[in-house]
Amino acid sequence: MRLWITPVAATLALSTLSLSTVAAADYAQFRGPAGDGVSPATSLPATWDATTNVAWKTPIPGKGWSSPVLHQGRLYLTTAVETTTADKGELSLRTLALDAASGLIVWDREIFRQPADSPKIHSKNSHASPTPIVDRSRLFVHFGHQGTACLDLDGNIQWTNSDLKYPPVHGNGGSPIIAGDHLIFTCDGGSDPFVVALDVASGREKWRFRRPFDPAKKFAFSTPTLITDKRGRSQVICPGAGSTSALDPETGREIWRCQHGGYSVIPKPLYSHGLVIFSTSYDSPEVIAVRPEGDGDVTETHVEWSVKKGAPHTPSLVVVGDELYMVADKGVATCVDAATGKQHWQERLGGNFSSSLVYADGKLYVQSEEGPTTVIRPGRTFDKLATTGFDERTLASYAVGDRELYIRTEANLYRVEAR
Repeated sequence: MRLWITPVAATLALSTLSLSTVAAADYAQFRGPAGDGVSPATSLPATWDATTNVAWKTPIPGKGWSSPVLHQGRLYLTTAVETTTADKGELSLRTLALDAASGLIVWDREIFRQPADSPKIHSKNSHASPTPIVDRSRLFVHFGHQGTACLDLDGNIQWTNSDLKYPPVHGNGGSPIIAGDHLIFTCDGGSDPFVVALDVASGREKWRFRRPFDPAKKFAFSTPTLITDKRGRSQVICPGAGSTSALDPETGREIWRCQHGGYSVIPKPLYSHGLVIFSTSYDSPEVIAVRPEGDGDVTETHVEWSVKKGAPHTPSLVVVGDELYMVADKGVATCVDAATGKQHWQERLGGNFSSSLVYADGKLYVQSEEGPTTVIRPGRTFDKLATTGFDERTLASYAVGDRELYIRTEANLYRVEAR
């Protein structure tokens, strides 16, 4: 049975439902359990459309491209809803929780109110693009320069921080990560870009790292990645315009940096095969693999390989086994050896791409902006299993449960599963 749910009465109806009806694995941050786009889920569907393999469909008010996250049977996401006040263009920046079994909206809270005269955003962006993150009983939501907040899982606000002011370019984008007691995210605006850590309990600033270089275009939108290198050092990898820095998560001290061209950096870095792998985004993207055991400027000493052909501006990459997979924004998918960068195959999929790649259940899901998804069997030869999906604009990335995918389109959130 498929459920098409309107949000009007959903919160009241939920009181009759039990969250225990769903036993889903957590996918509680951008790109899943390890932040790398890989899920241990099995029995996932390879095909779906508006009438096939859809468990439920819930309209989501407003506009937002944050990806849904899944924690203990609930989904969380953010959105920006135009208010009904006389000040046309004012936005209510909101967080929603949905029951993963039914799609019913559990609660819907305003976190910030964004004034009508806020800076314009890119046509592909939204005012609610960063993905939430759940840590045990706390939910963290981030709206870029508009502010950051901590909620309990019932939607009660525990703290807010709207003190980190910087001039945004094209709006907000990068999502936060958690490292110990720190909530870490990038604030790479049009001037004086920096990375910041907030105390998870209070929201107070713990440290700030100011970007060391002064490129002509300073803005970026990347989500950091937490790693432990072969020497046992914890590092937060933070791509930005002109350079990528590895920071000590406790102090914000820079451990190493790799200089590069590029700005408006979006893809989240990976750590695989002993290498930090990141894309430099605009204008001419390059995927660079760095050994993270160095100190200081490692541009000339620790770059293991780099690839320009097929490198993405926007979608984050994924590693499956010994292979690295990526898709360029204009639809060219590429598979290279993760340790050496040697190309195995390259194929044009068609369409445009912003969503990050997801691997689970022996399938690589590559979601286009226009709606169709290409499903690929990973390997050193190109093996397309299906072209499937909805006829709806899609820029968000998936959340993955035990045997289901959660897909956010421009107007709806879907639960898709083999039926």
